[in-house]
Amino acid sequence: MDNKQTKQKVAIVPVITMFFMFAMISFVTNMAAPFGNIWKNHYEWAGMLGNMMNFLAYLIMGIPAGKLMARIGYKKTALIALGVGFCGMVVQYLSSLVGAETATFTVGGEPVMLNFIIYLLGAFICGFCVCMLNTVVNPMLNLLGGGGNRGNQLIQTGGTLNSLTGTLTPLLVGTLIGTVTSSTSMSHVAPLLFIAMGVFAVAFVVMLFVSIPEPRCNTATGASVVKSRYSAWSFRHLVLGVVAIFFYVGIEVGIPAELNFYLTDDPLCGAAIGGAVAAVYWLLMMVGRAASAAISGKVSTRTQLSIVSLLAIVLIVVAIIIPSSVRVSMPGYSVADGFSMFQVPLSALFLVLCGLCTSLMWGGIFNLSVEGLGKYTEQASGIFMMMVVGGGVMPLIQDAIAGAIGYMGSYWLVVAMLAYILFYALAGSKNVNRDIPVD
Repeated sequence: MDNKQTKQKVAIVPVITMFFMFAMISFVTNMAAPFGNIWKNHYEWAGMLGNMMNFLAYLIMGIPAGKLMARIGYKKTALIALGVGFCGMVVQYLSSLVGAETATFTVGGEPVMLNFIIYLLGAFICGFCVCMLNTVVNPMLNLLGGGGNRGNQLIQTGGTLNSLTGTLTPLLVGTLIGTVTSSTSMSHVAPLLFIAMGVFAVAFVVMLFVSIPEPRCNTATGASVVKSRYSAWSFRHLVLGVVAIFFYVGIEVGIPAELNFYLTDDPLCGAAIGGAVAAVYWLLMMVGRAASAAISGKVSTRTQLSIVSLLAIVLIVVAIIIPSSVRVSMPGYSVADGFSMFQVPLSALFLVLCGLCTSLMWGGIFNLSVEGLGKYTEQASGIFMMMVVGGGVMPLIQDAIAGAIGYMGSYWLVVAMLAYILFYALAGSKNVNRDIPVD
């Protein structure tokens, strides 16, 4: 009994460490969209490019990160990720030190400055970091929980902390930027970059001394997958789920990012208020994940995903059709008034409420997609990690649509993606390939 209690106590430290890294993932990822307010002021087309670079790294690093972890282990992969993340923050900070007068090339006759190129490089490097951290954290929490319900509970708890830091990042960026002007630059958010560097450095030192289990890869299983005439791609519900997860990450990022741009351009709001309102979206994601963890034992994943997809469609359609002149009071922050209630378009309220819906989608789509895959589950997980690139591609497309037909009109793209996820929940997620051996 004493030995069992000792093992349980020892496991607390790596669990807390994984929670901390789970929180860091969202903290780093959610910088890109609000930073876009700075660059969008200089280049109309650049608002979501930093976000795109961040998520593009997933497409390139998804599979290699899994192979790296299999070769050198969880701990060393995490240490490399933290080192890469520190370097990414340093590069983003360097973009604030380069003179804005140094042009490298032109886009549509408009000069593109070297400082922007350096920033994009920093965002891309940070993308490698969060991809590797994601590859480590999710399976490690499941392992530390012993799999099953306990493993899922740890992942849900980590996801809740992930949403908490996702709430703080746009709020902090908005507070530092204040009102976007022609002189607003990366130097205004330098304090946040220094904080991030410090967090990475501390996390690296902590991880260096923390002992975490290093499960050995089942090479026999891996070999059987390679030799089999089947693969994860042989399952229809997995293929459709890959598309769903691609769309989902685009939805999760696109809703608050475009809302932030919308409110920043609103003459009665600005970047600080836009960041604070967008932060409410991430706060509601945290609430939704906690609620899902509480009811998942009684309500099926398919039912949850169907309900939240339909509800999100209704909320966004209502947000689109409501005139921008109709306003409501929501919490925000300004340099002059501090934290207070501000008048924002009513559409913003309906958009942030979508956070309650999107909070359930990642876990729901993942669980339904890998159901019944057996030995092909690990391959499917690597594919899913690559599809996180949707969080860069779809918001970029949405931002382009916003430039053409307006911010709220761009949300019709989100409605279309949600409609696909609803289809997946109702029909596409059914395993019709049960004849394929998975043992």
